[in-house]
Amino acid sequence: MPITIHLDAMLVKRKISLTELSKAVGLSLTNLSMLKNGNVRGVRFETLEKICIVLDCQPGDLLECQPYTDEKNNKNRKDIFEIISKNIMKLKNKET
Repeated sequence: MPITIHLDAMLVKRKISLTELSKAVGLSLTNLSMLKNGNVRGVRFETLEKICIVLDCQPGDLLECQPYTDEKNNKNRKDIFEIISKNIMKLKNKET
């Protein structure tokens, strides 16, 4: 996964438990645990904002974009760029 979640480190730094964070942001412990472990496909900005308020941090303190390091993930990255390029071309063709 190219996006790494550092929620666990921030929890330790702020001396707050996942349960306390869950109660403070109004998100289930299960969903926060999944986020902490990187087992999610996305996170709402509203949720990210609440977490940042409670932990007194910035989104960049919690999320980090890592380069792909293995061949399988590099292929996935190339596939993503190919899809994006095709979508951009479609948009350009619609504009003309």
